[in-house]
Amino acid sequence: MQNIAIIASSKDPAGINIRNNLIELFDFEMLNEKFNNNQVHQYDRIKNKIIRLYLTNYDLIFSENIDKKIDADILIFISKHRSKENTPSFAVHPIGNWGSADFGGEENKLCFSSAVLLKNLFAELNENAKGSGYEITLEATHHGPYVEKPAVFIEIGSTEKEWDDISNGKIIAKTIINALNNQSNNHKIAIGIGGPHYCNNFNKIVLRTDIALSHICPKHHLDKLSEELINQSIEKTKEKIDFILLDWKGLGAEKQRIVDLLKNLNLEVKRTEQVSSKIVDS
Repeated sequence: MQNIAIIASSKDPAGINIRNNLIELFDFEMLNEKFNNNQVHQYDRIKNKIIRLYLTNYDLIFSENIDKKIDADILIFISKHRSKENTPSFAVHPIGNWGSADFGGEENKLCFSSAVLLKNLFAELNENAKGSGYEITLEATHHGPYVEKPAVFIEIGSTEKEWDDISNGKIIAKTIINALNNQSNNHKIAIGIGGPHYCNNFNKIVLRTDIALSHICPKHHLDKLSEELINQSIEKTKEKIDFILLDWKGLGAEKQRIVDLLKNLNLEVKRTEQVSSKIVDS
């Protein structure tokens, strides 16, 4: 039996919106149990999974080691997303820091990730948000909290209008339950390196091939990428890594250094354009 924790913050309107929709749409049962003085809810109608819904009174990104207080095999954080452009969006991403820990977590430390869960969430999100006009994207690995169980953020962006919209809460609630119900895991597992924070090339590949991505290091953090961090990204992936996937044009000035770093790994290296060329436009 797999224990899944879905975690919202009482400070986060998008998280509250998603939480309310999970309870209402899927009849989560209220338990005689509290976390941070908030009621815990449970859903047990997916085979071999018990899903519990928690509400913390702290900011999610600073809820360090929350996995030590909650008994779960996988953590799904439901959250708001902010962007400079205030683009209406839905986003999914793994967590950890390639460098400094300005927004929670620990410096130069990644958290455990599940490439299969990320892929299933992203695929369901694209299906459920079809026609919404929202940007739907994977994001590169970033921010806290630091946890030692596989964890993912799924978010509504980027202003109060989108965070409070009940239909957005429904989209994310359905996405999570459908993704957890999807047992599909016959995928090739990769680490992504290069490209922008919003992963245009990786988005297309994850959606339209059998590749599932775990951690993604974007171009603006490549100067910090070390052999130790690459090893962390491999070791802190729930599934066995099959290869490294490079957004070749998105490696910038660090291209040769990254290529040299990867020579020390006993792993195949592929480029996004090699994989993308096999995608047939529908």
